[in-house]
Amino acid sequence: MITLYFAAGTQRWTQFEAPLRCALQEVGIEADLSPHCADPSLVDYIIYAPDSAVQDFTPFTRCKAVLNLWAGVERIVGNPTLTQPLCRMVDPALTAGMVEWVLGHTLRHHLGMDRHIVNPDHIWEPSPPPLATERAVTILGLGALGQACARALQGVGFPVKGWSRTQKSLPDITSHHGDEGLKTALSGAEIVVLLLPKTAATENIVNAERLTLLAPGAVILNPGRGHLIDDTALLAALDSGALGHATLDVFRIEPLPKDHPFWAHPQVTVTPHIAAETRPKTAARVVVENIRRGQAGLPFLHRVDTTHGY
Repeated sequence: MITLYFAAGTQRWTQFEAPLRCALQEVGIEADLSPHCADPSLVDYIIYAPDSAVQDFTPFTRCKAVLNLWAGVERIVGNPTLTQPLCRMVDPALTAGMVEWVLGHTLRHHLGMDRHIVNPDHIWEPSPPPLATERAVTILGLGALGQACARALQGVGFPVKGWSRTQKSLPDITSHHGDEGLKTALSGAEIVVLLLPKTAATENIVNAERLTLLAPGAVILNPGRGHLIDDTALLAALDSGALGHATLDVFRIEPLPKDHPFWAHPQVTVTPHIAAETRPKTAARVVVENIRRGQAGLPFLHRVDTTHGY
């Protein structure tokens, strides 16, 4: 019998309890699973969300791993008391949700759907959009989510370029890395998708200088992290017409304050951090697989490199 501490909040407990118990039963693991912890020294694994009340990991002396329910770990990775292995969430359903959001909003802007959906003057304008093969798309971030989105966009016909901090060799994806590679990836891009983690190196990676590299009237989609964009530079580019639209799912402050200029700007679409939500049924199996691996002495999946922050 192992002890699992669900340190991810009361609301998530109601969502995750049944799927976790079912997943544990499927793999034959007997566990004392609870959202309460009487004795931290007896806990074998912590199932965690970064907004948890647990911020001091020192008492969890027996804990083999902290299993995060979120894909993002920037709010925990720098915690000096965290010496246990930290694993981020890579959930097939979360990935599918992100792919659907990115593909849907890419097609929305590619096809110019807004001008037909919102057409109060009933203007008849029979000008077709270019084909997907004629629309340059760039994805910043080639992790699991970035690669999945790139393949989905390629499947529709978009020529996709990708960029990552370090060099990656990926089948069928034109990838760049480093500062010069970032310039190459952004130059002439008509749609840019941001799927980078939040680190010191990615803060404001989309700034005034880099926005000038994009094609005139380009569109930015940000379902990654709010801190990736210099908000002031983004608004200035939208106001000048250099940038055509920004569809944003993540923000520096969430919920987005009601008086934030993004809400009122006609070239900004706000979605309330819904692009990639953790789904309890599938996420529970990811968590339990790492528990199974830990009990079997196998390497954990999706372990975070704390030196890089993801």
